[in-house]
Amino acid sequence: MSIVLTVDATLHPLVLPARADAAGAGEFRELARVRNDVYRAITGRDEQDLEPEALLPLLRSRPERTTTVWAVRVAGEIVGRAVVDIPREEGSRTAIASIEIHPRVWGRGIGTAVLPHIEAAARQHGRTVIQNWTEQPASSGDRITARTGHGSVPDDHVSRFLLRHGFSLEQVYRVSRLDLDGPAAGRSAALHDDAVRAAVGYRVLQWEVPTPPEHLDGYAWLKSRMSTDAPSAGLEADEERWDAERVVAGEKRIVEMRQRLLVTVAQHLESGELAAFTEIGIGPDMTATTHQHDTLVLREHRGHRLGQLVKCASLATWRDLAPQSRAVVTYNAEENRPMLSINEAMGFEAIAYEGAWRKDLS
Repeated sequence: MSIVLTVDATLHPLVLPARADAAGAGEFRELARVRNDVYRAITGRDEQDLEPEALLPLLRSRPERTTTVWAVRVAGEIVGRAVVDIPREEGSRTAIASIEIHPRVWGRGIGTAVLPHIEAAARQHGRTVIQNWTEQPASSGDRITARTGHGSVPDDHVSRFLLRHGFSLEQVYRVSRLDLDGPAAGRSAALHDDAVRAAVGYRVLQWEVPTPPEHLDGYAWLKSRMSTDAPSAGLEADEERWDAERVVAGEKRIVEMRQRLLVTVAQHLESGELAAFTEIGIGPDMTATTHQHDTLVLREHRGHRLGQLVKCASLATWRDLAPQSRAVVTYNAEENRPMLSINEAMGFEAIAYEGAWRKDLS
């Protein structure tokens, strides 16, 4: 059933197909194409492109998260989408929401008309906080500083929309890129050797998913600490419950998406505990940009350059696994100075910024 938004815009709840290539999956495939167009128009880059087969597993509900998707149409043509994720962690008060509409139809009041439906979905699930992460186009004009005091985003159409509707800029993520053909690409070898000297009592282990059974519990614990130990500023950060079963399910999605993921960990030799990890991966196009995903050092193991150790070891192995990929991108909170310092030393350069926004529902 479609919902009238404006004179020519409508909102359509999307029923996900069983498969992206199913006979009735045409609307979903068109939504996937428009999603990529929207990201390209906003960022000027294509590394967030996903084929329909890769997008579908990300939009399905799962035990730890309920997802609702709508298509936004203007005169019958899909021009964007709205997505609400409801985390199922115990005590969660948050809904993670996004409204992604092509810039060519901005300024018509469509986003403003969609927002009440987003808020209604959050309230239906008993949520009192909406959070949103949005990367914004580069701009040389005025900027808005995060409430942390670290980082800023352009004072542009996106920011004005969110501020006008009661959101506050809680945190800024730096989007950084490493050119693997550039002069900085060779720095990681020396940094790795330096980290090895500092990380006495630790060793590096690596695997491509699936995770070996003997490391599932340790890896799950590291993933759970990512939700509590990484900087979260004034955002609601639910403590995620990870176990071996959740890791296995997540890795099955990665395989379904036809992606490769390399996990690099530092293991404490005396206790056998996995103390730090990083993930790096790519989609089926091995010439595309590589994504550096989660990286974390457990608090009790910090001070041994383990972050530097796993990131440099990961990159060295990845260049053998995916030699045709010529760049790596990663996202880090601007107040996460230890991780940013490692990236900068490796040669990563800032290319964009992503705002993390919060709205408390009345």
